[in-house]
Amino acid sequence: MRRNKFLCALLCLLTGINLSAQEKKTVLTPEAVMELVRNNHPVAKQAALLVNRAAAELQSARGAFDPALEMEASRKTFDGKNYYYYTNPEIQLPTAAAFTLRAGTENNGGDLLANETTRGRSSYLGVELPLGNGLLIDKRRAALQQAKILINQSEQDRKNILNNLLLDAYTDYWQWAGAYQLYQIYSGFVENAERRQNLVRNAFVNGDRSVMDTVESYSQLQLYRLQQTEALQKLNNAAISLSYFLWQNDTTPYNLPANLLPDTTRFMTQQEIPVPEENISSLLEQHPLLRSAQFKVNSMETEKKLKFQGLLPYVSLKANVLSKDYSFVKSWDAAYLQNNYKWGLGVQLPLFLRQGRGEYKKAQIKLKESQLELTSKRWQLENKIRYYQNESNQLLQQWQLGNRLQENYRQLLRNEELKFSQGESSLFLVNARETKLLEMLQKQTAVRIKYLTASYQLRWAGGLLQ
Repeated sequence: MRRNKFLCALLCLLTGINLSAQEKKTVLTPEAVMELVRNNHPVAKQAALLVNRAAAELQSARGAFDPALEMEASRKTFDGKNYYYYTNPEIQLPTAAAFTLRAGTENNGGDLLANETTRGRSSYLGVELPLGNGLLIDKRRAALQQAKILINQSEQDRKNILNNLLLDAYTDYWQWAGAYQLYQIYSGFVENAERRQNLVRNAFVNGDRSVMDTVESYSQLQLYRLQQTEALQKLNNAAISLSYFLWQNDTTPYNLPANLLPDTTRFMTQQEIPVPEENISSLLEQHPLLRSAQFKVNSMETEKKLKFQGLLPYVSLKANVLSKDYSFVKSWDAAYLQNNYKWGLGVQLPLFLRQGRGEYKKAQIKLKESQLELTSKRWQLENKIRYYQNESNQLLQQWQLGNRLQENYRQLLRNEELKFSQGESSLFLVNARETKLLEMLQKQTAVRIKYLTASYQLRWAGGLLQ
């Protein structure tokens, strides 16, 4: 009678292994971790500074088009003689086109004034226009175009840095979740082995079990405790790794609190993310890494256009309409313009053009390099998408097959327990079945970690982690 009670109690114990005997704690979801990373992580803040720096570059480039006020004044008096005096303020207004507007006044006088200098007060309004080198593009317009490109490129660089950072954060999060899941599994097996050990010990005291059964049950308990300790070590290390991504708003780091647990429900939920072959090209069109590389190509094209100007002669045309006193408002009819003007033409052309040809050739090479870099990155990302798509699909199939195999092991364990309760089996065989189940749970957890990692690597390859 006593033996039957023991067998019934042992059967009830072995038919269900409690894997969730843990007090309720706060769950830290992956979305919460990613929000902390986006807002507080120093790397994310550094990435945001790239955009700010590009905005400063744009502001600096626009400064080349700011109106400028120049003033030249001089006077010479020697040995009581007033040689000359000049007072010539001028305002210059660069434009987004090739020309620069100029307006100024002159107040000149003295006993020895140069013949070409207008005596007294006068004013002028004119334009300076390059007709060769600098007509289509010059350094200031090229710098402005490249600064505008840099604004867009820096935003894509920020997204790409965040894409890489979030992948690392997701990887460490699922490693932490998997380590916690594994620790819970071992803890459940340890609790079950402890209860079994107590039952076997009591049965041995009552003469229902042999001493070898107590040794068998105790050895199994010790093995589970050893594995539980190893799992706890991995869990603590995983928490430390995840803590790298935990920062406060004031950029102060902190360790993962002990009362926070991973989202085990999400860990065990299927997350299939298919990417059809025909959608890969459209997906890559928005990838921040490729868009940044394309903006670099655009910048090199602007550089090439600028360097081409070095092959052209520098021809500068200056033309001014002159007025007496300080009045710019005149009736500028044909007769007035024919008698009140000043113009000049400057021409410069290097005879061998070696510098211009060299600079243009270097710009062509840089453009070709950036185009090849874009092509190479695109092909790499296409293959990475296919690689991680295939890996996630295969791991998902492994996980699904493992679930069925795991259920088979549970059925074998229940059957062995039933035979044991009827005296047709031994504790050794029950432990062997239980060990097989544990090994399968270990493999399933490892596969689940790999699958979740691969699924987020697939998103990363598509540039979607932002």
